[in-house]
Amino acid sequence: MKLSIIIPTFNEESYLPHLLESIKRQDFSDYEVIVADAGSEDSTRVIAQEWGCKVVEGGLPSVGRNRGTEAASGEYLLFLDSDVILTRDYLELCLDEFEKRDLGIAITQIAPLSDSFLNKITHDFANFFMKRVENIKPHGAGCYGIITTRKLHNEVEGFDEDLDFGEDTDYIERIGAISQFKVLRSPKLLVSTRRVQEEGLRNVAFKYAKSTFYQFRGKQITAEDLDYTFGHPDQKRILYSVCGEGMGHAIRGRVLLNHLTKNNEVHIFASDRAYDYLASHFDNVYEIGGFNTVYEDNTVQNTKTFIKGMKDLPGDLKNSLRLMYSVAKAVKPQIIISDFEFYSNLLSKILRVPLISLDNMHVLTQAELDVPKKYRTDRIAAESVVRSFIQLPTVSLITSYFYPPLKHPNKTKYFPPVLRDAIMDLEPHNGEHVLVYQTSDSNWRLLDILKEFDDEFIVYGFHREGRDDNLLFKPFNEDDFFRDLSQARAVISNGGFTLISEALYLGKPVLSVPVKKQFEQTLNALYLDRLGYGEFHEDLERDDIENFLSHLEKYRKNISLGFKHDHNQSILDELDHLIDKYA
Repeated sequence: MKLSIIIPTFNEESYLPHLLESIKRQDFSDYEVIVADAGSEDSTRVIAQEWGCKVVEGGLPSVGRNRGTEAASGEYLLFLDSDVILTRDYLELCLDEFEKRDLGIAITQIAPLSDSFLNKITHDFANFFMKRVENIKPHGAGCYGIITTRKLHNEVEGFDEDLDFGEDTDYIERIGAISQFKVLRSPKLLVSTRRVQEEGLRNVAFKYAKSTFYQFRGKQITAEDLDYTFGHPDQKRILYSVCGEGMGHAIRGRVLLNHLTKNNEVHIFASDRAYDYLASHFDNVYEIGGFNTVYEDNTVQNTKTFIKGMKDLPGDLKNSLRLMYSVAKAVKPQIIISDFEFYSNLLSKILRVPLISLDNMHVLTQAELDVPKKYRTDRIAAESVVRSFIQLPTVSLITSYFYPPLKHPNKTKYFPPVLRDAIMDLEPHNGEHVLVYQTSDSNWRLLDILKEFDDEFIVYGFHREGRDDNLLFKPFNEDDFFRDLSQARAVISNGGFTLISEALYLGKPVLSVPVKKQFEQTLNALYLDRLGYGEFHEDLERDDIENFLSHLEKYRKNISLGFKHDHNQSILDELDHLIDKYA
C-alpha cells in the first residue's frame, strides 16, 4: 500500500460523502481511506463503511489522526479534513510532486467551494501567504491537506494530543525541522466555507491572523505590515506576465526570469502552455486566462478566433483580473513587465504602476515598416490586436533580428532576440538532414511535397511519431530538438519568431512559410528574405524548396555577416536599469 488517507470526523454526514466521492474519482488507486471518528451521533460511521473505509475510534483531531495512523499500512500519509473535496488528479499530482521534490512534509493550495468574490480573494491570499513563508517557517492546517511519510510521523511521535489548537502547525514544524517542507504547486483542494458562513468573514480572518501571529513566536506585527515582514525589504517587487499563445513568449520569459528572480521578488502570471512551462521552473506562478488563435489549413481563422475569444473573455477577465489584483494588493508591486499579455496592461492602469512592454510584437506598431500593399488588411488587423493588448506602456523593449526605423526612439528600443543558454551552448555543424517545424499541424500539403525529395527531413509539430519514407516524425523533446537543430543544414518553418531567431544564431538558413493571415509571421518572413538569411514563400512548391537548398552557402554567408548577438547582455542590463529607475 502506497498511500493512507486519514480523515478525522465528528458528525460529518453532510460533508463526508462529497470527499469520499472525489477520492473515488481519482485515477490513482493505490490507497486506503481511514476514518477516525470521534463518536458521531449522525450517520457518519455508516457512510464511511458504505464507501469501504476502515473506521477506527478517534477523538480531537490530534487523537483521530494518530489513531488513524496506527491503523495505516501506507508508506505515505495524507491527512484531510472531512469538508474538503479533491480536485481532478489530486492524489497523483500530490505524490508525484512530493517525491520529485524530495520532501518530508507538505501542504497543498486551496480554493473555496463558493463563487463569492471575497471568499476567492481571501483564499488566494492564504495561498500566497503560505508560499511566501514556506522557507522561513513551516506552517499549515488540516484544511490544506498534510502529506508526510509514516516513517517521519513515527519519528516525531505523531500529533501532540495535549494541544487543542494549532496542533497541525506544531506537527508540521516538528517534521519540517528534520526534513524539507514546501507548499505543493500542482494539486489543489476545494474547501468548505461553512466556518465563514457561521462566524462571518471578519471573525474568521481575525482568528486566523491572530493565531498565525502567535504561532510565529509572538512577533508583533499589524495586518498592514504583513506584506513585508517575511519578505526581503531590499528587493524590488515585480509582476511579470506572459502571453500563452505558442511557446516563444514563455521561452523568452524563462531566460529573463532566471535573471530577474536572483535579486528581485517576482510574481509570474501566464496562461495555457506558458503557465505549465514556467510553473515547472519558478515559484509564485499563477494561471490566468488567455487568447488563442484558431488555425485551419495553415491559415488563421479570424472569425472563429474572434468568436472563441469573445466567448471566453467575460469569465477570463473576471477571474484573471481578480487573481492578479488580489496578488498585487498583497505584494504591492513597484513595476509590471508584460510580454504581450493583456490583463497585466489593465492592471497597470488600475494600480497606476509603471508598465514595461517587452516582446517582439510591437515592431508592428512602433516601427516604420516597408510592407507590400497586398498585406494591408492583415496588417491593419494585426496592428489593432497589438494596440489593444498593450496601451501606453512606460517603455517598450522590442526583441528583433531586423531593425526598421522606430517611430518613438525615446520610449522604444531594439534588442537582439532573447536566446536560451541551451541554444547558445550548442556547437552547430551542417549535417545531412533538414529540420521541419510547424506550430500548426494543418499544413499537410507541405508533407506531400517533401516526400518527393531524396533528402532527409526531421519533422516536428504534427503530433506524429515514426518514419514515413524520407520523413522522420518526432514528438517535441527539448534535448532531441536542440540536437536536430544544431546538426541541420537548413530549417523549414512557419514565420514564428523564436525558431527563426534560434536558427539564425546557429547559422542555419530558413525557408519560411508563414501561417496565412498572421501578419506578424508574414513580417518576420519578409525581412528574413530581404536580409538574405533565407526565403519567404506564401505557398510552397517543389521548385521553391529545390531553389532554397541550392543556395544555402549564400544564405549562411549573409547570416554570418549580418546577424549579431550579445548573449542577452544588453536587454538584461536595460531591465536592471529600468527597474532601478522606476521601482
